[in-house]
Amino acid sequence: MDTNRKVLLVEDHDLIRLGTGMLLESLGEVRCEIKPCRSLDEARTACRSDGPFDLVLLDLNLPDAKGLQGLRTLLDEFPKLPVAMLTGTQDEFVIRQAQAMGAIGYLLKSWTPDQVKAALLSLLRPPPSGPARATISERFPKLAGTSHYDRVAELGPRHLQILELILEGCSNQEISKATELSLGTVKNYVSAILLALDVESRAHLISLFH
Repeated sequence: MDTNRKVLLVEDHDLIRLGTGMLLESLGEVRCEIKPCRSLDEARTACRSDGPFDLVLLDLNLPDAKGLQGLRTLLDEFPKLPVAMLTGTQDEFVIRQAQAMGAIGYLLKSWTPDQVKAALLSLLRPPPSGPARATISERFPKLAGTSHYDRVAELGPRHLQILELILEGCSNQEISKATELSLGTVKNYVSAILLALDVESRAHLISLFH
């Protein structure tokens, strides 16, 4: 398995940027090539000149981008960019907004180093690989011709993997074990899937496919 990853670290506070960089360098399971930036403008330049990146860690509040403005700007220009938010807020509404906009996860600055390392490993592990998977219409025949088909077709490989596990009746804990993702990261993906398909619960989600 290829364990080399390119990470764009966008954080204007030196201590947090350096500390996060040290944690990335100490993961062991993966080797990270880190590109540090202090602003959204620097991040956009890096994406154009040094990309693609396997992960972008984006501070929620930068000198030239407050709140979710930075996430929106990056994803407008680079729609497939895998961005996780670095944030000091535990506001669930803000976190869900970020996920709805396309963020693949988040790291809280109040977490312990071990918690941050676990989250980073979850985000940096590659999505499932192997033989070519069936098309969306083959995997989810009931969706053919519905608005939900297009929404599912836009999901990434990891989202689709977790969606199929949800449809098999797996709990978050079981999905975490099956995918080797942290429980928090699984919850992020589940929330993102519900938001992407505009449903409010697992039961509603499952009803679309059966």
